[in-house]
Amino acid sequence: MKGIIFTEFLDLVEERFGLEMVDQIICQSRLDSKGVYTSIGTYNFYEFLQLLHNLSKNKSISINNLLEVYAAQIFSAMDSIHPTMLTSYNNPIEMIIAMNQHIEIIFNTKNTRPLESLKVAAFAPLPLFIIEEKTENLLIIKYISHRGLQHFWLGLMHEMFKHFNETATIVLEKIKKDGTEIKFTIKKNL
Repeated sequence: MKGIIFTEFLDLVEERFGLEMVDQIICQSRLDSKGVYTSIGTYNFYEFLQLLHNLSKNKSISINNLLEVYAAQIFSAMDSIHPTMLTSYNNPIEMIIAMNQHIEIIFNTKNTRPLESLKVAAFAPLPLFIIEEKTENLLIIKYISHRGLQHFWLGLMHEMFKHFNETATIVLEKIKKDGTEIKFTIKKNL
């Protein structure tokens, strides 16, 4: 997982809960990185899960709620993470449809150096979004991922609508009980 995911998460924790909470969740976690992250590095996804779990436990906030709040943080940093994403689309539906492309760019899976390719491969497969139905005001997407971060993507989709000063009703429905396949039904509010 790219380091910017970690640095933005720790920035969020510091802004909302203070530097002491950042230190606490790092100390409570077993991190190969020792909690030292750079935005351009690549780190184990399970380190992120540990930090997230410890924050949830310490603050009594559900992981799903934390992921949705974190999505807003990531979206606000999109100018530095992937600037063309914000300027390439005319509406949130177009942006959501292109999420697979953006994931590939953010994880830089095509043009990585050999060592980075090994690190990226350790996190494969990347999340996949399959368009099942699309109209002007409705989008139905299947999300497939073994990571169970559907609430992050839910929050990110809401941020995409906010970016265009629009709103939508987004329903998340588990296709598989373990959360590895999710159906998002997105109805643009008129």
